Amino acid sequence: MVATMKKFNFVSFHKEYLQFLQDLRDLGMVHVVEQDNKMVDEEQLHDKLAALKRLNESAKKLKLAQDKKSPLSPHPADAERGMHLPKEIEQIENKISTLNQQLQVSLKERDTLRPWGSFDPETVKRLEEAGYPVHFFIAQERAYDPEWEERYNAFVIHREASKVYFVAIANEPGLADELQLEEMKRPGVSLDALDQLIHTLREKIAKKEEELKELSAHLPSLEAAVAELEADIFFTRVAGSATPAADDKLMLLQGWAPEENVEEIKVFLESKEVYFQVSDPSPEDDVPIKFKNNRFSRLFEPIAELYMLPKYNEIDLTPFFAPFYMIFFGLSLGDIGYGAFLLVAATLFKLVKKGKIAGPMRGILALVQILGASTMVCGLLTGGFFGFSIYETNVPFFQNMKDRVYFDNEQMFMLSLVLGVIQIMFAMFLKIINRAKQFGFAHAVSTIGWFVLLASVIVAYLFPAFLPMTGTSHMIVIGISAILIFFFNSPGKNPFMNVGLGLWDTYNMATGLLGDVLSYVRLFALGLSGGILASVFNSLALGLSPSNAVGGAIVFLLIFLFGHTINMFMNVLGAFVHPLRLTFVEFYNNAEFSGGGKKYNPFKKINQSNN
Repeated sequence: MVATMKKFNFVSFHKEYLQFLQDLRDLGMVHVVEQDNKMVDEEQLHDKLAALKRLNESAKKLKLAQDKKSPLSPHPADAERGMHLPKEIEQIENKISTLNQQLQVSLKERDTLRPWGSFDPETVKRLEEAGYPVHFFIAQERAYDPEWEERYNAFVIHREASKVYFVAIANEPGLADELQLEEMKRPGVSLDALDQLIHTLREKIAKKEEELKELSAHLPSLEAAVAELEADIFFTRVAGSATPAADDKLMLLQGWAPEENVEEIKVFLESKEVYFQVSDPSPEDDVPIKFKNNRFSRLFEPIAELYMLPKYNEIDLTPFFAPFYMIFFGLSLGDIGYGAFLLVAATLFKLVKKGKIAGPMRGILALVQILGASTMVCGLLTGGFFGFSIYETNVPFFQNMKDRVYFDNEQMFMLSLVLGVIQIMFAMFLKIINRAKQFGFAHAVSTIGWFVLLASVIVAYLFPAFLPMTGTSHMIVIGISAILIFFFNSPGKNPFMNVGLGLWDTYNMATGLLGDVLSYVRLFALGLSGGILASVFNSLALGLSPSNAVGGAIVFLLIFLFGHTINMFMNVLGAFVHPLRLTFVEFYNNAEFSGGGKKYNPFKKINQSNN
């Protein structure tokens, strides 16, 4: 359900406004209404947002630089230290980039120099100074003339890929033109020196990368800086949300708080120099949403938030779809073994990481446990256990259970449709309540007519002795329902308009309900396909295993684990997504859920928990 909220209007003197905001942040209970005005220094805010982006990018870089196998012990969080880290990271990255550029140039130069072998360029220089110019040429094998060795003192240095690398010692200025070749530039460094340079560059790069890795130990400081800057930005926006009054001497601010916190907030505010007023929300108010559900329903709130939050005057559908989602997930996955794996894995993770799991993660793990248990229970209907059927064994316990709970494919198909009818009818019932709550009882009368009509048809089908389908009593019910549908669907409009809208509503209901109910067949289809694929992997594992006892066991185990890992991943994903569709499309639509609410986000300090 949605928690009851109260509206707060604050009036503070301008000179005391910032102090009041700090006090309000320390309290951490009031959702301040942010509004655009000219009080915010846009340039200052832009600089802070740019700095925040830089910090987040730096955090990503440090996470990538971490040694996953042997991570460094994190240093204590220091927000001030974290603020300087982006500059340090940038300097290291720039140095690495420069070194990499030098390395690439050196590698390319080495590739060019390698065919000439290792020699000292200074020796070549001394020869030239002594009057023996050395010319470097590369010629195609077919173009090389051995006579050049006599005429120009040519020496072949290397042959590679139909190319000839040679030097000519001749004091002839036009030698390149005479040979019809392009003279190569004389190397300025020896191959050995170049190899040493490359080695040195790689060492420097490795050293800088190690420095970056060492900085990853300061990741808590970077995260603390991010949190502090986010809080600062939030404070800046909130500070700019007030409306000046009385020649800017007064500041007007609006906020929201849960009803349960009102008395505590009043006591706090009465000790401050601020005027405040508490009131109930008006119909035009955009009230922030805070869920207030029991322990079970609270686990499904992240699923509800995947779609959108309800409006303040709407029913929170989370407690109502939660049991259905649990059952739908179990039917879609439909394997006792897969369900047991989810339950055991989540439980072990909670035990191993006890005390180190954040609040949201604890909720997710608890949800996985519930969904795993639901899968185990639903799996008993078909008896699937990692692709094998427990009901095909000769174990008396399973045979007795089969007589009581086993469903064949036809029964599973019908169960899916029955569950669809139940959820849709339940959604229509909630639609009645939703309409009455938002617009008044008169706007719910037509929906009551549809609900009574459909419910009477279901009762007449299931219990013909109690309510015959074509009996007088059922005809009376149908007649009353028709009156409600055709004459009370739009309060305030003329009867002809109501009849027309009733006919259109009848068309939409007849076509929509059929499609909605048939959508629930996917529960049966997913469970069936997953079971078939699991049995296929089992058949492959048994069929491809060699006769050797040890080798056969290893091959069977490898195929079994690989196949079921893939199948479990695919089916868990399907079991998560398809019930979501049934919830958000079929259930929400038939409950006439409009949504569009914004989440309650109290103005508070870093790491301060919500009430």
